Amino acid sequence: MKIMFISDIHGLTTNLELIDNRFKELHCDTLVVLGDLYFSMDMPDYDPKAVREFLYKYKDKMICLKGNCDTQVDVEVSPFQIIDGVYKLQTTNNDLYLTHGHIYNETNWDKTNSILIFGHYHVPFIKKIETNLYLNPGSISKPKGIYDASYMIYDEEKFTIYDINNAIIFEEKVN
Repeated sequence: MKIMFISDIHGLTTNLELIDNRFKELHCDTLVVLGDLYFSMDMPDYDPKAVREFLYKYKDKMICLKGNCDTQVDVEVSPFQIIDGVYKLQTTNNDLYLTHGHIYNETNWDKTNSILIFGHYHVPFIKKIETNLYLNPGSISKPKGIYDASYMIYDEEKFTIYDINNAIIFEEKVN
């Protein structure tokens, strides 16, 4: 199973075509969107309708989580499911816990021996803390810090975070 993770689109279409192309090129099975789909602050490329249409194309291959900027109205009118809270994704080799990151993250997580994947910070990272692995793909649209826009791929053997130019930022083998 190959999974692509993106987060924090914030209604911007800037890199969605690249994500669409990479999803196909890498033969991904699932797209996970870790929240903050639409809300943005008067950005030039802000187009929530185009973002919704892009995500709708993946509705049968997508797990979409609600972020802190996504409203209840966004959830209610969405043509695809948006999950609130934490979602447990079972893969062949691992259980992956998915959330947006504004509530559960590396400083607020009570499970052990687990893998928690979240967005919210707009900064990509992979951290091992005690028995847990914490991963953040960064933001596909509004990156912060020293990294460009980024996304993550999981292929049962490893997690790889790429920048928008497809250069590897971080990689972590699992199992």
